[in-house]
Amino acid sequence: MPSRGALPEDGAGLVSTDNSAPHKEDLSSKIKEQKIVVDELSNLKKNRKVYRQQQNSNIFFLADRTEMLSESKNILDELKKEYQEIENLEKTKIKK
Repeated sequence: MPSRGALPEDGAGLVSTDNSAPHKEDLSSKIKEQKIVVDELSNLKKNRKVYRQQQNSNIFFLADRTEMLSESKNILDELKKEYQEIENLEKTKIKK
């Protein structure tokens, strides 16, 4: 099963609220996508092969299913954390 392994961008972190709405929507879609990846990897049989796509190319390499699952969960946690930070920033802006 090909896995895109969506990684957060290098500039991930706190963002000004000027462009947070599009960034928040983008994060939300990445979170949904990553949830699907984690769910698909979780439901695979033990003997199934998993492939990882080489970044910026159409080349795939055989990968370990448990490592991919663990990495995908970590990415999902990072995306959720960033999304929560943006929501918290918006709440503090509204309170002021």
